Amino acid sequence: MLLARIAEGRTEALAALYDRYGRRAWSLARSICRDDALAEDAVQEAFLGVWRDASRFDPDRGRVSSWLLTVVHRRAVDLVRREESRRRRTTVLDESTELPELPAAENEAIDAVVAGSVRKAMGTLPDDQRRALTLAYFGGYTQREVAALTGVPLGTVKSRTFAGLARLRTTLGDAFGSQCITDQDVR
Repeated sequence: MLLARIAEGRTEALAALYDRYGRRAWSLARSICRDDALAEDAVQEAFLGVWRDASRFDPDRGRVSSWLLTVVHRRAVDLVRREESRRRRTTVLDESTELPELPAAENEAIDAVVAGSVRKAMGTLPDDQRRALTLAYFGGYTQREVAALTGVPLGTVKSRTFAGLARLRTTLGDAFGSQCITDQDVR
């Protein structure tokens, strides 16, 4: 089996896997990324991941092609999210950029009250949940980026985010009604 040989560290097996599935992998990545360079990066990262984790493939759960294309799909989506996050953080405003209208004074007052309530509710969360939510919602990072920044597994970040949102929903729901934070707010 090709993946078993890759798990043994045989580079010719990885080359054979790439020859067999590289075109399909790139096509999938390109359809997700809509950019040739990002698609190439996604495929390269996916095959590098296969090289590192070939032993994780379980033939009882599916075919090699399905597993590989799932890896490519995930890498492509991650790259698109990372690129979008980078663009948001590095967008430069110039004279021609339209700025949003300033809210009326009453909206500013309401926003200040809501912001204070959110800050107070965030202060009640355990540090790990508060940090995950702060990075994700106020820092604009994806959960994968939060995992990399904090050095904890992605699943742990997701659990902390979910638990923190549930606690905020309860805390803020008492102050603002039960529709304060909805399931759509969960990333």
